[in-house]
Amino acid sequence: MRQKRTVLGPYCIGVYVATAAVVALLHTPAVFAEPEYAPADLSGKSVAVLVGEGLHDAETLVPIGFLANRGAAVTVVGVAPGHAKAYNSDTWVRIEKSVDDVDANDFDAIVIPGGSSPAYLREYDNVVAFARDAVEAGKVVAAICHGPQVLITAGVLEGKNATAYSGVADELREAGANYEDVPMMCDDNIITSRIPDDLPVFVRAIEQALVETN
Repeated sequence: MRQKRTVLGPYCIGVYVATAAVVALLHTPAVFAEPEYAPADLSGKSVAVLVGEGLHDAETLVPIGFLANRGAAVTVVGVAPGHAKAYNSDTWVRIEKSVDDVDANDFDAIVIPGGSSPAYLREYDNVVAFARDAVEAGKVVAAICHGPQVLITAGVLEGKNATAYSGVADELREAGANYEDVPMMCDDNIITSRIPDDLPVFVRAIEQALVETN
């Protein structure tokens, strides 16, 4: 019997957004229940989520759902249009555009989820150049878990305060970054986090950074 797979893309954005929002709420209700917190209106903001084969499902879907629910236009970008499978579930994500068909200046932010996807993406010079261009252009660049591996290869973390999954700590130090084992680090336009449990503070940091962009 053929195993059913879950494919997510623009044609089912309602499921995309609702699933991610529910995951975030179930895992961290206290963060989103803060009385002083009011979701921002991100209408007019454009975000690229950079993924490849072996992505982490929650680290991909939660930022997409969180930002889309606030009005941001989210585009899933990868090496080529098609689909990429999560390494930790039977979830497939639709890659809408090739990195060759977009420009860092098309977006206000790029998000790099973790999993084994970053190790795959960093092998492509055009992907690395896209990430480097985004950092150098002052765009919000947010990477979680293994996501900073793309930024390490891009050579943009020297002298930066950053965090990541603990297994990436030595790579960060070798790249000249100041590694700290904390839920989230923000240094200029670069935001980094460690693990899925850090997603609430990670997405909130992206939201705030987008609010502060012109």
